[in-house]
Amino acid sequence: MNQSFTFLDARAREAEAEAARATLDNVRERAMRSATTWRTMADKALKVESDRARAEVERLARKADELAQEQAAQLEQEQVAHYSQAAE
Repeated sequence: MNQSFTFLDARAREAEAEAARATLDNVRERAMRSATTWRTMADKALKVESDRARAEVERLARKADELAQEQAAQLEQEQVAHYSQAAE
């Protein structure tokens, strides 16, 4: 199950709020453990989202570079063909 940072962050905040409201030590400790777990998962989800976005930017940059190289090669071929015809 792919859970977003937003969802996980909300659960961590809820657990932190529960811990703040708790009057019993064991309830507060349980809520803080829960908050820590949710926060860890949220941090990991944020890193995954960030890594995916970075990879997508890199992929698009490579694709743009490849297209630019293809266009430059095509233009060069057209110029060579044009000058070859003009020289005849």
